Amino acid sequence: MGEFRQLESELSDINHLHKGILRLGIPPMVGMLMAEPIGLFRQRYPGVELKIAEFGGLTVQQAVSDGELDLAMTALPVDEESGLATLPLFNHPLCVLAPRTAQWEAVSSLSPQALAAHPLVIYNEDFALSQQLMQLFTDHDVKPRIAVRSGQWDFLAAMVQAGIGVAILPQPICERLDARHFCTIPLQSKLHWELGMIWREGVYLSHSAQAWLECSKKFWLNA
Repeated sequence: MGEFRQLESELSDINHLHKGILRLGIPPMVGMLMAEPIGLFRQRYPGVELKIAEFGGLTVQQAVSDGELDLAMTALPVDEESGLATLPLFNHPLCVLAPRTAQWEAVSSLSPQALAAHPLVIYNEDFALSQQLMQLFTDHDVKPRIAVRSGQWDFLAAMVQAGIGVAILPQPICERLDARHFCTIPLQSKLHWELGMIWREGVYLSHSAQAWLECSKKFWLNA
């Protein structure tokens, strides 16, 4: 039955690239980086409707595995046993976001061990980056003092500005915040925010999904 449905999908998809639906998963942290590639895709394929689901990276990974989404962007790497194919697109260093005070202005970089002395505002557990950060703390024998968890980077930034704690965020997000209110301090770690597209390996990928991958390569990899 599964093979029949896949063949049916392939036949119905032929020559229908200019119409259809693409189900795309995007973690909330990535949303602000997606406007331009989505615009590029819409210019090329105006008849394809994009249905975007915003969840944490681990949730979108499961949704792709379950066939609820065609593709998703998530933090890499994914579990080797997940059955997901990946297309790495970009990576950025992580930074510590702190309120702009004389104390933080004097800090040039921070180690994971140094963060143990400060309350931390961090992403929810269903974010892949959150799990990677918790593993980083474990590797350095650090027990973080978590004050707040949230799925929204702008809420975490507001908590930092209010003095509730510091956050660890990807550099592009920190750069979008008002430098008059925040200090962006490099994190001493090889851990980077690496993102890419994922889809089910060995399962038919619609022409719309293939077109999205090509647009992603064009936008981020100049391929």
